[in-house]
Amino acid sequence: MKIGSELSIHLEGVIVKDLVSYPDDRGFFREIIRSTDPLFQDGSFGQWSHSRMSHNVVKAWHFHHRQTDWWYLGTGTIECVLVDNREESSTFGKKSQYLLGETSAEFPQAKQLCVRIPPGVLHGLKVLSQAADLFYVTSHSYNPDDEGRIPYDSPDVNHIFGEDVITTERDRKLFIPPFPRSPL
Repeated sequence: MKIGSELSIHLEGVIVKDLVSYPDDRGFFREIIRSTDPLFQDGSFGQWSHSRMSHNVVKAWHFHHRQTDWWYLGTGTIECVLVDNREESSTFGKKSQYLLGETSAEFPQAKQLCVRIPPGVLHGLKVLSQAADLFYVTSHSYNPDDEGRIPYDSPDVNHIFGEDVITTERDRKLFIPPFPRSPL
């Protein structure tokens, strides 16, 4: 069975927080995460990062054995895809997709969300807008040995990001972290 062959609204352990903006004549204020949010329940903080990407960039498939990620898209629009690769999970093999970003005429279904991605969940994205700024918090500082990867176009993952995508060599290679994954 290809993983990601069944679409699921919610994957076990993935938490999605709808964000509220408070606009005024100066712009807006938007709260992303509080330490008391259920979204941040395992709240260990390791690193805060910012990734600027251009149109058609694909970053996939990444996963971790120890690290939890929290994703927030500050500008632009991306297709965010999560696939449960944890055999012991009740949602193993299922896929969730989100259109993250500002609502616009081009992307009326886009939403401002913060997404919690637990260890063992494959995560990938494709930039749909001209540019996108992804801000993400991780529970641990970057450790290349915990940055698992499956090629973005692997036939083992049931998702196609399309043609003319931009990737790096690392997103075309397989790497499995050398230590056991944190349990659910």
